[in-house]
Amino acid sequence: MAHRSRLAGFIIDCETGDIDAAAQFWGAALGLPPGEQEDDEGALYVGLEKHPSQLYVAVQKVDHPSRVHLDIETDDLDAEAARLEALGATKLKFVKRWWVMQAPTGHRFCVVQMHHPELGPPPNVWE
Repeated sequence: MAHRSRLAGFIIDCETGDIDAAAQFWGAALGLPPGEQEDDEGALYVGLEKHPSQLYVAVQKVDHPSRVHLDIETDDLDAEAARLEALGATKLKFVKRWWVMQAPTGHRFCVVQMHHPELGPPPNVWE
């Protein structure tokens, strides 16, 4: 069965005690005003608003070294993870509602549920 996926956005992982200060810095650096702090089952995020491409850009408080990762959104988590594994990626762990994966290049990324397929560019369709 076919499924769809596309780049959802970029998450700026910050190993910090002050997520609001981190969001203020990155918001100012990127020209994207920070929104409100969100607690998603213990994961703290501050979305940066008004990205012209409608990509999700957020600052996330983490307990690992700071880095940037991207999210791929899909309407079928398992099918997309399997597609990416066939390309050489590795599943690292399932967290809450998404897969943390690693590319053959060592970059980590997440496969997340698609929430608004009608917004932004059309998703790719994979058979």
